[in-house]
Amino acid sequence: MSNTHYDVLIVGGGPVGLTLALALTRFMGGAKIGIVDRRAFVVPVDGRASALAAGVRRLFETLGVWEMLAPDATPILKMKITDSGRGDLARPLFLSFEGEVRPGEPFAHMVPNTATVAALLAALDGKVDLIAPAEISGFTAEANAGRLTLADGRTLTAPLVVAADGQNSALRDMAGMKVVAHDYKQSGIVTTIGHALPHDGTAYEHFRPAGPFASLPLQGNRSSLVWTESPETAERYKELPSEALAEIIEGVMGSSLGAVTLEGRVQSFPLRLQIARAFVAPRLALIGDAAHVVHPIAGQGLNLGLKDVAALAEVVIEAMRLGLDHGGGEVLERYQRWRRLDTTLMAAMTDGLNRLFSNDIAPVRAVRDFGLGIVDRLPPIKSGLIARAAGLDAGGPKLLSGHPL
Repeated sequence: MSNTHYDVLIVGGGPVGLTLALALTRFMGGAKIGIVDRRAFVVPVDGRASALAAGVRRLFETLGVWEMLAPDATPILKMKITDSGRGDLARPLFLSFEGEVRPGEPFAHMVPNTATVAALLAALDGKVDLIAPAEISGFTAEANAGRLTLADGRTLTAPLVVAADGQNSALRDMAGMKVVAHDYKQSGIVTTIGHALPHDGTAYEHFRPAGPFASLPLQGNRSSLVWTESPETAERYKELPSEALAEIIEGVMGSSLGAVTLEGRVQSFPLRLQIARAFVAPRLALIGDAAHVVHPIAGQGLNLGLKDVAALAEVVIEAMRLGLDHGGGEVLERYQRWRRLDTTLMAAMTDGLNRLFSNDIAPVRAVRDFGLGIVDRLPPIKSGLIARAAGLDAGGPKLLSGHPL
């Protein structure tokens, strides 16, 4: 048995955990960082892509990895929102956004998940301890450190332990931290399609009775789909031949991008709202899906996690520079206060949008479509919505504004 001490221990080697490690090593030279994961640290075989908001792009620029992501990134230049009921042939446009937060700066880029993980692992090479594959069997909070016990008998300690191990966080459960959760009884279908016509950098969000159907631009005549259906329908679609499913997708899209072909594996996952009752506990902070899971209707899941990274890195580095206990209660409480409101507002917004649009009740449709039309005619409101989606809120963490720590 051995005991190794770190300045910060991060459990979970996904994009959120890796980004936190990079922020700490870049701005706190000499800090000893360990990342623990039950799987080996390799670039996953993952056909999915994520919409990275403008604030997150600035974070990655400041951390020195955006230049590695840029060749694979596709700017979202426009967003068009439509609505229809069952059997409707027409898909009227109720709301559209130009995709720039500032001239020449799109509010988001689509980036393949494999490119993000590959860039982060390359930037961290030789700078942190990668502890994997490793199963955690226990966590205890002591007076001056959090202690992780691994299944092989090793123990790891640090003044601060960070849970970045996903929505089913084992570390969160070991600390006795509870969540508030709601099952949407919906499934998200994810795949990549090719299409005959160019997307011109346009993202489409089509609201249907079962839930939203979003197509998001990738390089070339390709798009990433995030499609909400009932669990039963999602399973049935996954079993269809690719040609049959491509025909259904083309019909849902109204042939807006021409003939469709499937270019990626069709995956589905259950959709739920889940918020931790607290984001911190003695010697422990939750980030990413370990802290919050929201509906993908606004594409904010990963962006929320990377906002957590920006906030936690800022308070931790400030405390370390001042010689304070960076895993102490006051530092962690500052992080929690910073992130709770933003997360709660985003959870409420995505939950409300899903409830409002995932139905085919005629009076509700009339009201929501009227509301979308009003918003479309009020540029200040549209600009405010774009700024919030882009992660450029006033008073936000420095990294989201492109400022070093």
